[in-house]
Amino acid sequence: MKQIFVVILALLVSVNVLAQKKSKDFNMQFNHVALSVSDLEASVNFYTSVLKLNEITNRTEKDGIRWLSLSQGKELHLISVLSGDITLNKAVHFALSTPHFDTFIDNLNEHDIKYSSWAGEDQKITIRADGVKQVYVQDPDGYWIEVNSAN
Repeated sequence: MKQIFVVILALLVSVNVLAQKKSKDFNMQFNHVALSVSDLEASVNFYTSVLKLNEITNRTEKDGIRWLSLSQGKELHLISVLSGDITLNKAVHFALSTPHFDTFIDNLNEHDIKYSSWAGEDQKITIRADGVKQVYVQDPDGYWIEVNSAN
């Protein structure tokens, strides 16, 4: 009986070890987004005054790079040390959510920032089928940013 138990235990351990080796789950999590920018000061000003992001320490300590917090340990890196053309369209964007969507729209209007619906209608808000409101704005380099009310 002991031998059968030992054999079954050995088989279970082997199967578990093999399963762990085959399933290499890296548990990926979003860390940061980096954008190439032409005017670092203008971009930092846009993200801090219009989107109200806080600047954090640039741990690379390299000139021409600034970091901003997207909260919960997520970051936005603005990089002005590389040059070259970038072609963008609205499908290439990142999205931010706020529970204060209407206040955010007021802030865009106060800063005379153009925004649009997904369809491209100026100063219009898209309301998705799930009830989430969303608008699209562009930063000084033309990057598209979706801001929505999902939370």
